[in-house]
Amino acid sequence: MKTLVTLASGILILAASTSWAEVYRHVDAQGNVTFSDEPIKGGEPVKVKPVTTITLPKPEAVREPRKLREEVERKGASYDNLAFAYPQDDQAFHSGNGTVTFEVRSTPGLKPGHKYEITLDGQPVGQSTSGSVTVPNIDRGTHSAVAHIIDRNGVQVKTGQPIRFTVHRPSVAQ
Repeated sequence: MKTLVTLASGILILAASTSWAEVYRHVDAQGNVTFSDEPIKGGEPVKVKPVTTITLPKPEAVREPRKLREEVERKGASYDNLAFAYPQDDQAFHSGNGTVTFEVRSTPGLKPGHKYEITLDGQPVGQSTSGSVTVPNIDRGTHSAVAHIIDRNGVQVKTGQPIRFTVHRPSVAQ
């Protein structure tokens, strides 16, 4: 057991010491490239850039994810419902220029500092305190949208059920 520990310690010390050693590059007659930490006849030293290191914050300076999640869930629990009034799920409609005005409602209404946020196909497209978000030039086809309530820090505190809708737009056949 002592031999195993001594051997492991020796390997670690050797690995640590080679990380500061120079590196040499050698190309043999067949074009094979070899790198080594020992000089090779016909080899050339290679400059190795220093390793980038970062210092992580101390654990006590970072809020525990569980506590943060519980805080967000507690804020979100104060909203009973969040849903689209328009468009409705699985609705199809015509929009000549692709403009869609989303109407969102929550029970109770928004708290001070909170906003409605609409994501379209996974991307945020607008925020509002009135519950009305107009998005121009949406492509024809079927899309998914989700309404969120975000607090003043931009943290989502409530997420509604996603909806799917289809936009029909005129096309010019050629």
